[in-house]
Amino acid sequence: MVHLRNVLRLSVLFLITLPLYQCIGQDSKSKKAEENYTFKTGDPNGIGKWYMGREIAHVMGFQGMGWLERSTREEEENTSKLLVNMAIEPSDSIADIGAGSGYHVFKMAPLAKEGLIYAVDIQDEMLAALRITKEEGDLENIALVKGSEKSINLPENSVDKVLMVDVYHEFNYPIAMIASIKKALRPDGKLYLIEYRGEDDSVPIKQLHKMTESQAVKEMNAAGMKLERNIDNLPWQHCMVFSKD
Repeated sequence: MVHLRNVLRLSVLFLITLPLYQCIGQDSKSKKAEENYTFKTGDPNGIGKWYMGREIAHVMGFQGMGWLERSTREEEENTSKLLVNMAIEPSDSIADIGAGSGYHVFKMAPLAKEGLIYAVDIQDEMLAALRITKEEGDLENIALVKGSEKSINLPENSVDKVLMVDVYHEFNYPIAMIASIKKALRPDGKLYLIEYRGEDDSVPIKQLHKMTESQAVKEMNAAGMKLERNIDNLPWQHCMVFSKD
């Protein structure tokens, strides 16, 4: 009987301490990831936080929705060609990270009519705008997802393709976000990273809201992603295709 009581005490002690060890392990990982960032004064358009030599830019607020839906966007960015670059199949599941008001979401949905488009954003106002347009168009293959600064909040192995248009450079926690994206991608999934070309001074965008190919590759390699190709056919932007390394 005494032996049984001791076994029970040890079992209870194990159940109590196991979550504690798990929390300690998670905290250690978080602290280690945070050590990869540095903090210093920089560009007024930045947040004073740097990753691999690049200052992270401020997130564009919902007040900039008009910029996303501007009438000149197709001419300036050739968004139709971007969708061709993605080779969207009818059955594709695609996540648009930082979907905003849904400019690309509502163009992709008819192309993936048998699949699903996840429209992921962290701003409630953007999601509200997406919801209105979705309901007006009676589109059933669009799912709205509230993301966070550290996660896209999608299930593991749930998407064939991920699209990020001019948003990666604004991630406050790029390490955690790419880890989350990588987890959601299926084994042969593709990440389409679209960023204004940092190497091109003629692109009329603030420097902090651009990225060079070399910088993007450096950061993606660190996250276990490899560049398959950079489709160089957009007027202002890189169209970089990454897969799991």
